[in-house]
Amino acid sequence: MDIGLERPDEGDLRLPVCRPRSMPALPQDCWSVLGIVLVLWAMGCIQSISCKAKGIRESISVVEVKASIDPVPTNIDESSSVVLRYRTPHFRASAQVLMPPILKKETWIVGWIQACNHMEFYNYYGEYGMSSWELPDLLEGKIQAISDSDGVNYPWYGNTTETCTIVGPTKKEAKFNISMNDNFYPSVTWAVPVSESSVAKLTHIHRDQSFTTWLVATNTTTSEMVTLQTIKWRMQLGIEVTPCKPLGQRAKLREPSAQEQPQVLNKNEPIPTSALVKPNANDAQVLMWRPTDGPPLVVIPPKYR
Repeated sequence: MDIGLERPDEGDLRLPVCRPRSMPALPQDCWSVLGIVLVLWAMGCIQSISCKAKGIRESISVVEVKASIDPVPTNIDESSSVVLRYRTPHFRASAQVLMPPILKKETWIVGWIQACNHMEFYNYYGEYGMSSWELPDLLEGKIQAISDSDGVNYPWYGNTTETCTIVGPTKKEAKFNISMNDNFYPSVTWAVPVSESSVAKLTHIHRDQSFTTWLVATNTTTSEMVTLQTIKWRMQLGIEVTPCKPLGQRAKLREPSAQEQPQVLNKNEPIPTSALVKPNANDAQVLMWRPTDGPPLVVIPPKYR
């Protein structure tokens, strides 16, 4: 049986030499191709890891988003002899978000950011004039929108149900729900706000405000911001008041009895810088008295200057 040993010639006194069979030699071109394949494979692995890290913003997905205004009329409260109160229906927004695994040691916050784009808030006192809540920079066109943050957690609308924080690294994708709601519940004086008299003179309330609400994901480590969804909504209000009537019978709600429903946009709108920083609308607004005759007067100055 041939086991790969060479037999010595007769008279040859050298010990037999064992030579195992060698693997067949590959052509040089084959070895070159194999080397290239191995290099490309290694580069592909590295690139795959890099793509996963860079692709988080593209991989965040909104599974579902809902936006509505409760289909109920504004409620009017005349229980106080000093002020009329009203409570508008709530605007509500909710979203289910799917976050991919975070490979790096970084933190992402997903939540709602809201800004006011337009405000008309007029309280009329017959022949005497009107009071007006105003946002000076917005009114004068210096900014496109003003933050409607809670005044603490800029730029977020709130920090309870309104946001979700994901701290990396994470191995699995995360699915979560975030929600927010907003409405108006102000008090308007029956009497002229700059008068010492307590006699009711209020005759009409007009309010018309527009808002943009964004669903946003922010990398707090890199300050990267991704807009996931944009919602537009509006709240309108008209109340007629007969001040000479008994308390409890003075005010009557006018159009609209039901609000327009919000619009969830197919294309996202950019977020103005003024919607991300101080001041918010509550701190920037000023109450003006604009008499029928004479110059306007600041009744309540802005909190933020």
